[in-house]
Amino acid sequence: MVIKLFATDVDGTMTDACMYYAENGIELKKFNFRDGMGFKLLRDAGIKTAIITSENTTIVQKRADKLKVDYLSMGTWTKLDFVKNICKDLNISLDEVAYIGDDINDIELLDAVGCKACPNDAVAKVKNINDIIILANKGGDGAVREFIELILEKQSK
Repeated sequence: MVIKLFATDVDGTMTDACMYYAENGIELKKFNFRDGMGFKLLRDAGIKTAIITSENTTIVQKRADKLKVDYLSMGTWTKLDFVKNICKDLNISLDEVAYIGDDINDIELLDAVGCKACPNDAVAKVKNINDIIILANKGGDGAVREFIELILEKQSK
């Protein structure tokens, strides 16, 4: 199976699933630089990228812009529908999609894609999905990069 689209959730995969607030009320998120390099590796390999999150924040928009993500969906709970539309746009099947998620709102999409993974600290219902790769790293601690490297390693063989 060749992966043509890599998609990820944000909170709990690209971040540590925590919300940080400064004294002035500004919301902060912690992202991992190594995950960011993973997006460059995907771009270099010709694999399209997507970020899909139920949150709707300028923080995610800025991160997506910095990573040069091809597709961004914020404020959505219908992640599968969004990916199906991308598949139509790219003329690919869901089997050619890799997705990493960590919580119950990711299950429908994880069940549908050809390659699926979750961080080590994902919720139990996600870890119990058939054929899911449970990564060694936690969300925000390199889990996204770990999954990207597994995909690129498989595709180079």
